[in-house]
Amino acid sequence: MTRRRLHIREWPAEERPREKLLARGAPALSDAELLAIFLGSGLRGRDAVTTARELLGAHGPLRALLDRPPQDLVRLPALGLARACTLAAALELGRRHLAADLERGALLTDPQAAGRYFAQRLRGHAHEVFAALFLDTRHRAIAFEEMFRGGLDGAEVHPREVVRRALALNAAAVIVGHNHPSGNPEPSAADRAVTARLKQALGLVDLRLLDHFVIGDGAPVSLAARGWV
Repeated sequence: MTRRRLHIREWPAEERPREKLLARGAPALSDAELLAIFLGSGLRGRDAVTTARELLGAHGPLRALLDRPPQDLVRLPALGLARACTLAAALELGRRHLAADLERGALLTDPQAAGRYFAQRLRGHAHEVFAALFLDTRHRAIAFEEMFRGGLDGAEVHPREVVRRALALNAAAVIVGHNHPSGNPEPSAADRAVTARLKQALGLVDLRLLDHFVIGDGAPVSLAARGWV
C-alpha cells in the first residue's frame, strides 16, 4: 500500500517554512526551506521543500544556484520564467538594500556592511574583478565601480586610476575589494603590496583608504582588520 505524502499545509505548524519564518525569523530556515517559499509548490507528486532539496542537490549549493544568470535558471526543473525572475529580483533587492545602508552612512556604525556589499557584487565571477567604493566625508557611498578585470590568477591594478576616479567624484575616502575565483579568501602577498601602493597613492592627495576586502567562499576578509591598511 502506497503511503500518501502529506501536503505542507498538513505538517505541524512549527515545521512549515512560512510559519517557521514568522515564528523564528528567516535565519532559522534551511536553504531548502527558504527556496521552497519562493517555489510555492513542488513538482508533481512532491512538496515544495522536497523539490527545493532536489534542486539544490542537482544544481547547488545555494550560492552556485543563485549565481546562475536568469537565462539559465529558467531552464531548471521547478523554476521556469516566473520563478527564475522572482529569484533574480530577490537577489537584486538584497544588493540594493545593502547599497541603501551604505548611502545612509551605515559604515559609521557597521564597517562590515561594506564587506557584505562587496561580497554581493563580486562573488561568483569566474575571473578576478577589482572594484572601488567611493565615499564622502561622512563615509556615505558615492559610487561603486568595477575598476579592473583580469583572469583566474589576478587583475592588474593601477593606483593612479583609482586616485583619478576618486578626485573626479570628489570622494574623501575609498574602500576597495576584489574576488578570488578559487574561493580561497586568504590575501596574497600581491594583495598586501597593492594595498600599500593604493594607500600611499591616495594619501598623496589627502584621500583615505579605509579597507581592502578579499572575497571568496565564506566571510569577506578585511585587510584593515589584520592591520594591513
